[in-house]
Amino acid sequence: MARRIAAGAAYGGGGIGLVGAAAVGIFLAEVQLAKRSVGGGRAPVPPLADGLYGMPLAGYPMDAPLRLAMLGDSTAAGQGVRRAGQTPGALLASGLAAVAERPVALRNVAQPGAQSDDLERQVTVVLADRERLPDVCVIMIGANDVTHRMPPTQSVRHLASAVRRLRTAGAEVVVGTCPDLGTIEPVYQPLRWLARRVSRQLAAAQTIGTVEQGGRTVSLGDLLGPEFLANPRELFGPDNYHPSAEGYATAAMAVLPTLCAALGLWPESDRLDASRDEDMLPVAKAAAEAASAAGTEVTAARAPWALLKHRRRRRLPATTEPARSPSEPRRAL
Repeated sequence: MARRIAAGAAYGGGGIGLVGAAAVGIFLAEVQLAKRSVGGGRAPVPPLADGLYGMPLAGYPMDAPLRLAMLGDSTAAGQGVRRAGQTPGALLASGLAAVAERPVALRNVAQPGAQSDDLERQVTVVLADRERLPDVCVIMIGANDVTHRMPPTQSVRHLASAVRRLRTAGAEVVVGTCPDLGTIEPVYQPLRWLARRVSRQLAAAQTIGTVEQGGRTVSLGDLLGPEFLANPRELFGPDNYHPSAEGYATAAMAVLPTLCAALGLWPESDRLDASRDEDMLPVAKAAAEAASAAGTEVTAARAPWALLKHRRRRRLPATTEPARSPSEPRRAL
């Protein structure tokens, strides 16, 4: 199904659905029930985390940091936490600065509630300043596409276009694929099963579309599933939908190794480690396996092959609020 979605996105198909028509009525009825529980609390407006992370070191003046851009929806923006240092962008910028031993300038243009069709606008904003083009971009998108029933081929088409534009501009791109909406606590059966199936199919299709444009993906999937089940009140934010600070930290730990590898900073190479069940597979098969194993990286190899990687995670460094300077002004989302 993911291969058909990706092919439809590439060649103009638009009628490929994620669930059968018979399931739609059940799905919509359950959505209405879930809405009464999800969002019962109020998620704070995402804090602005733009700025400079990491102390400048010898040989790297303040005006020459690595540039990281965050794009996507409320997850990329960090909705659900109140401090800038708790957002995924700040966590990734701090971790990248520690590994690179170099300051990192973060710019976050993600928009809460955004669907994949908003990526065109976000990419345009990121690329507007030719003097400060990003070195690497992280995109987290897909959940709202599912909940708003965007055709999956359309969703993947918008994402692939965004990755292509960023790669053409010289930026590395890492995509955190659609999370498993079946882990949301107030969602009950059969919606939970449908949400998991839809999420995984879209995540796999996103992987195919991203890798074909030269990007890398990290499967978020049910990455937080065990933690949510064990500590739902701790890992969910106050609205019972967005992650809390601990939840975002868990996701950032999964994305950081791939972010660093994309820039050639990670001590592990792209060589395969059989002891970690890594393999070179056809892109569609690698995407399907990644969608069912959260935290898995997929990166392009020789077409039509891709590398399936399980990189070792490292604990994130302590994150502080961003330091801003005249060369990196505070920007509104």
